Amino acid sequence: MLIMEAENQILTAEQSLEIITKMIRQAHGNVRRSSAYLILWGATIALANIGMFTLLLLEYARPFVVWLITIPAWLVTIFISYIRKKNATTISHLDKINLLLWYSYGIVIFTVVAFGFKVNFQLNALVLLISAVPTFVSGIIVKFRPLVVGGILYWILGIVCFLVGDPWQYLVGAIAVTTGHLIPGLMLSNNKE
Repeated sequence: MLIMEAENQILTAEQSLEIITKMIRQAHGNVRRSSAYLILWGATIALANIGMFTLLLLEYARPFVVWLITIPAWLVTIFISYIRKKNATTISHLDKINLLLWYSYGIVIFTVVAFGFKVNFQLNALVLLISAVPTFVSGIIVKFRPLVVGGILYWILGIVCFLVGDPWQYLVGAIAVTTGHLIPGLMLSNNKE
C-alpha cells in the first residue's frame, strides 16, 4: 500500500527538478565513461581520411584499402561494449535515448556505406551531415558544449565537403571528425564533473 501511495504522489517542482538534474548528471557520467568510443572512432576515421587523402594524391590504384582500419576499430568497440555491459551501473532514461540515438546512427551509416555504389562512393559529405545529428543531440542531452559545437562543425564541414572535390573532401572529413568526435571525446574523458 505504501508503494501505491508513493507512485501516486505528485512531485513538487523542486523534486522534479532534482530528479531531472540527477538523470542528467548520471547520463553525463555514463557518456564520459563512454568517451572511449568518441576517441577510438574519431582517431580511426581521421586517420582513414588522411590516408585516403594521401593515397589519392599519390595516385595509388586502390586508395580505399585504408578504410580496412575500421575492422579492428569495430572489434575494439565490440570488446569495450562487452566489458561495459558486464560492469554496467545504473542506466537512466536519457542514457537509453542517447544509446538508441547512436545505434540508429550506426544503422544509417552502415546503410549509406552498403549502398555507396549508388552515389559512386561519394559519401563523405553525407556521412558528415548524418554525423552532425547524434553528436549535436548527445551534446544537448549531457549538456556538454564541445559535443554541441562538434555537431555544428560536422554540419558546416559537410556542406564544405559538397563544395570541394577529391582528394580535398577527405581532408575536410579528417578535420570534421577531429573536431566533432576526437577533441570532444578527449575533453569529455578529462572532464571531472
